[in-house]
Amino acid sequence: MKEYKMRRGEYLEERIPDMESTVEEYFGPITGTEEYKGSDLFLIEEPDNPVFEKIVVGAVEYSGKKDKLGVEFNERDPTELGPDELEAAADAVDIKNDFLLEATGRDAKARRDSMKRKVEDDPDHDFD
Repeated sequence: MKEYKMRRGEYLEERIPDMESTVEEYFGPITGTEEYKGSDLFLIEEPDNPVFEKIVVGAVEYSGKKDKLGVEFNERDPTELGPDELEAAADAVDIKNDFLLEATGRDAKARRDSMKRKVEDDPDHDFD
């Protein structure tokens, strides 16, 4: 599960006021929920795009801190995809990036840079 922060001064519930319908619009019908760190996230067991096997997405709530977006994309092995599904793979990347941009206000480069800073700031990592 990856967690994404919003841009400074922005909140997830302001960026996506109706998480359920937004998730269904991007990925397909919600089939249940999955608990993660005390929050119930939406489960899509049969996403519209055949590249995805399963998607778990939603707001991860923290007491006294801003909510984060929790996302887990389970994707099929690209070597198992047929020719039609390979076309869907490019769409899958676009769908993920468009959703994450709408939810966080950060493009792919900004999200990568944020993840790098998080790892660099982690005292458990030794970079010598």
